[in-house]
Amino acid sequence: MDFIVNHLLTLILFTPALGAVVLFLLPSDQKGVLRWTAFAFSFIPLILTLILWLNFDQAGEGFQFQEQYVWYSAISSTFHVGVDGISLTMVLLTALLTPLSILASFSIQDRVKSYMILFFLLEMGMLGVFLSLDLLLFFVFWEFGLVPMYFLINQWGSEKGEREIWGGRKIPARTYASFKFMIYTMAGSLGLLLAIQMLGVVNGSFDILELYRKWGSLDGSLFGLPIATVKAIAFWAFTIAFALKVPVWPFHTWLPDAHTEAPTAGSMILAGILLKLGAYGFLRLVLPLYPVESKAYAGWLAFLAVMAIIFGALASFGQDDFKRLVAYSSVNHMGFVVLGIAAAAYAQGSQNAHIALNGAVLQMFNHGLSAAGMFFLVGVIYERTHTRSLNDFGGLFPLVPVYGGILIFTSMASLGLPGLNGFVSEFLVVRGAWPVFTLATALGMIGLFFTGAYILKAIKQVLHGPVNEHWIGHLSEINPREILVIVPLMVLMLWIGIWPSWILEVINNVVTKLF
Repeated sequence: MDFIVNHLLTLILFTPALGAVVLFLLPSDQKGVLRWTAFAFSFIPLILTLILWLNFDQAGEGFQFQEQYVWYSAISSTFHVGVDGISLTMVLLTALLTPLSILASFSIQDRVKSYMILFFLLEMGMLGVFLSLDLLLFFVFWEFGLVPMYFLINQWGSEKGEREIWGGRKIPARTYASFKFMIYTMAGSLGLLLAIQMLGVVNGSFDILELYRKWGSLDGSLFGLPIATVKAIAFWAFTIAFALKVPVWPFHTWLPDAHTEAPTAGSMILAGILLKLGAYGFLRLVLPLYPVESKAYAGWLAFLAVMAIIFGALASFGQDDFKRLVAYSSVNHMGFVVLGIAAAAYAQGSQNAHIALNGAVLQMFNHGLSAAGMFFLVGVIYERTHTRSLNDFGGLFPLVPVYGGILIFTSMASLGLPGLNGFVSEFLVVRGAWPVFTLATALGMIGLFFTGAYILKAIKQVLHGPVNEHWIGHLSEINPREILVIVPLMVLMLWIGIWPSWILEVINNVVTKLF
């Protein structure tokens, strides 16, 4: 047991890779064995994460369960991992959504082995970002996670639809979406890599804790430029890379395409976890390393956040594709995360900053639950009807009452209904941001209004109104396996809505000490 506790983070990080190796050794034609083996292995990181949560000292300072080993001594880069309250909540979210996504993928029939292996590699990449305390290691895992998601969209995405590119040539929509996802993210990562290299050279180390201590105290000039100018350039390199990943308006255009074309489980992970990597980058690197620059440009970040909230909601309201509607809702909901970060950047160290940051981190977790749930429910109805058009549904509640009830519950959590998780986090963000960016927060309420509008539009067109006779006798109810996927998410939505202190205490103890 001591070995497990002492190497807990390494075990959590690399268990998915072990699962991928085991799947690789199994015969490809044994689809049932592959599915259940993947599902069983996906529980190991979750169990280890629960052990981590139970042994985590909420009152402790700094990073806990740290492990550090020599990795790339020539450039002073180490394998250094650790967790605090912020990264712990993200690790829990990742470890929870992965087995649920694998269970949701049991209907996949084509190349099951490759599909499941890619999921495990994707999980390892995401966990690596949240656990890394070395900038170079952070970047390796940041880029590593792109590859599995690219192939999941490109190979198992929607087979319908084409997109026209240059010269009038048409390609499958999933090819277009996966390529766009890769190019956007890699474009932002180029500046991030250059900035990371610069920090490592200047400070003589890529260790994030060392950078916290040294980077802020540097003065004079670097590379013939004033240190303030160099820091501003590096700040924007970090900011653009993370803004693309969130994504913040106007860098969001890759998101609806990727979400719409990805397989159901891929959309669950993409919305539930991958978008959080960008927000996590702001919290872990931008705010602590660039406090002066963060405060100077916080107003611009708040402006972009409000645009994401408003335009995300309006775009969502204008969709007739159920999955695309949910995709644009992620732009809207992640805008609240960025607004909380912007408020904290401007009002550093104040009570308002702490409230806004608590809300931002909790919103990251809550959106992971509700967005994964919504994308899964879209996938459930799509598997039965083979259409995502809201105009093709209507009056389905009498035909699938259990599915209808679950959809309404999950939609209300996404909407922010009091008593469910979305209300708590959005309220904290608004409460913290209001005294700091009053006008921006007030304008953000326009987006909040249209959030209710697009959610109610979706419910109305799917469940209410006259029964679409085309589906009578042809539409089956949600099955026990699918209920098993959504129930844990629903329990957490209700639990956080009624009693949020169990997770907020973990987040708040870090926020108040770190920022």
